Amino acid sequence: MDLEGPAYKCSCPSRKFPCKHAIGLLLLWAQGEVAPADVPEWVGSWVEQRAARAERPERKPGEVADPIAAQARAARRADRVSAGMAELASWLDDQVRQGLGGFDQRAYSELSRLAARMVDAQAPGVAGAVRRAAGVVGRGHNWPGELLEELSLIHLIVSAHDRLADLPPALADTVQTRIGWSTETARVLVEGERVEDDWLVLGRVIEPDDRLTVRRVWLRGATTGRLGLILTFAAAGRPLDPLPGRPGEYVPGALSFYPGALPMRALLTQSDPRRPAPRPSGFSARQALASYVESVAADPWNERWPLVLQDVRPARYGEGWALVDADGDGLEILPGWDVWRLLAVSAGDPITVAGEWNRAGFRPMTCWHGDRPVIL
Repeated sequence: MDLEGPAYKCSCPSRKFPCKHAIGLLLLWAQGEVAPADVPEWVGSWVEQRAARAERPERKPGEVADPIAAQARAARRADRVSAGMAELASWLDDQVRQGLGGFDQRAYSELSRLAARMVDAQAPGVAGAVRRAAGVVGRGHNWPGELLEELSLIHLIVSAHDRLADLPPALADTVQTRIGWSTETARVLVEGERVEDDWLVLGRVIEPDDRLTVRRVWLRGATTGRLGLILTFAAAGRPLDPLPGRPGEYVPGALSFYPGALPMRALLTQSDPRRPAPRPSGFSARQALASYVESVAADPWNERWPLVLQDVRPARYGEGWALVDADGDGLEILPGWDVWRLLAVSAGDPITVAGEWNRAGFRPMTCWHGDRPVIL
């Protein structure tokens, strides 16, 4: 035990820190029952290593402790990812030759094996895409078309990986992110594009599962109009970090954006207290879809896009619901989403609604009754 730390080292396999042996030794020392003795060699080495670490200069944010070792690890991972992408490309070619007619009979085992292989190849982003494709099989009458769309996006990222060196730097960053390479937050804070504004909190979405809870908070700059996404994660059963502000409030501060062809994910550095914001301006349905098309042109794998719809009414659309503007154009609300609170706020009148749009439909997050935000 190093009492100056305090620091502890024990050969036992306990995951508790300090372990019961260290606590027992402390109690004996406190009672004066630890007699002076010669320092064992391994203890002397441990103390010297701790002293050497204490004398090292403090690393700057984003600085790597051992650049050579870090490069070696990155090279090994790149080799694994390349091998995984080659296997995935071969599998996709086989599906095209065989056809998808009987794919539902072997879908779960095939795609589960493939997703596990992508995890082994250290490509978790691609593994998630393969699992999404597995979830499409047999779901509804149009599942073959949806499956083909998912497999096409997977094929596109495999092809992009093969041409990574030829891509524009921003698009290459996007491809690596989609594959599963992460960017350290310290690097984002130091090197990321920094935009200061009053950020309107458009809304938030929380998606829990058995292992992880994910929260997405969408922001829009009052002056710049830039869109930002703050992602927060927590282990199942653990609380999420506090929200920077409630939907419908301004949060003054700076966003540091992660690199990419469509930079949206960012880290927020709040500068002043949050304050109420007026009802935001929004798009018609046609303008909203046009903005989504522009986002997909920049990032073909973009899964979600924040939209603010202005002067729309909830209306029946087949067996579901849609938000319809004054021109009669509309966006379908996500099937299964509980629309009754939105109906209660609207009561047939046009309202402003902020939400997420994806290929499955529009997911409302916040609506405004006059200038008062209502969280949906």
